[in-house]
Amino acid sequence: MTVTPDIAVVVIGRNEGARLVASLASLQGVVSRIVYVDSGSTDDSLQAASDAGAQVVELDLSVPFTAARARNAGFAALDPVPEFVQFIDGDCMVEPGWIASGLAALAAHDDMGIVTGWRAEVDPDASVYNGLADFEWHRPAGDIDVCGGDLIVRSKVFLEVNGFNAGLIAGEDEEFCIRVAKAGWRLHRLPEKMTKHDADMMRFGQWWQRAVRAGHAYAQVSMLHPEYSRRNRLRILVFGAILPLIALFGLTFAPWLLVPVVLLYLLSYVRTVRGLQSEGLAPDKARHQSVFLSLSKVPNLIGMLTYYWRRLRNRDMVLIEYK
Repeated sequence: MTVTPDIAVVVIGRNEGARLVASLASLQGVVSRIVYVDSGSTDDSLQAASDAGAQVVELDLSVPFTAARARNAGFAALDPVPEFVQFIDGDCMVEPGWIASGLAALAAHDDMGIVTGWRAEVDPDASVYNGLADFEWHRPAGDIDVCGGDLIVRSKVFLEVNGFNAGLIAGEDEEFCIRVAKAGWRLHRLPEKMTKHDADMMRFGQWWQRAVRAGHAYAQVSMLHPEYSRRNRLRILVFGAILPLIALFGLTFAPWLLVPVVLLYLLSYVRTVRGLQSEGLAPDKARHQSVFLSLSKVPNLIGMLTYYWRRLRNRDMVLIEYK
């Protein structure tokens, strides 16, 4: 396998164990430089990264961890700075041929600042929660507004926008993309497999915490970019707060109000099922996943309120972890 000389890979992780070993193994012989940034692991992640030939960076334990801070530290450790950098999480494996495809796209389009592809779950059928994540990753190809943290970026673009916002505990990847786009660069998703991700979500509590984190991201990123996910934030307020309050009022004072509330939830569920089916999801999976997508508005709201409460009280934005 030919080593690509003008790109380095930054891998971030914390207690990923075997997932990190698999991630680093997927990069062997593909790139000449790998930087692994560790956020306080208590397992053997540091040794595994060293054994794989990666340059290891340990984050200062006195400062709150964020994925953004880890990615920035990984980029800062690159000396000399390569023309391109691939960022991935330590629970992801790079698909064969992906980096070559991404670099080819960037070489062919000078106005393209970021290129990404399709992420997929290692075992989407292991749980409904893994299945939800797998479907979430598979977005349409072409020019895009935002993407996740698995991406190839031009180093000059990374430097131009001052990297990731280290103060964000979630949504830092999409916020980074917003600033890249505002700087005049195109973002593009290729219709190709990019990484395999191991969410390993087997419990309802894990899914709930992940949804809380997503809500926190909606609120925090929207404070920086008010246009960010307006529709999602509105749906969270309507289905996670307003309708439940109307239902509570109806139970106490006007039972007839429960009828329109139930009908609105039912209509939303049916529309979600149809939307998932139109995107290619099997009917049974669409019905199943729609239950969780409808329910997710509650933990999303909790995440948003958590952000506003922390901000009001000037508290640190500490991580919300699901693994």
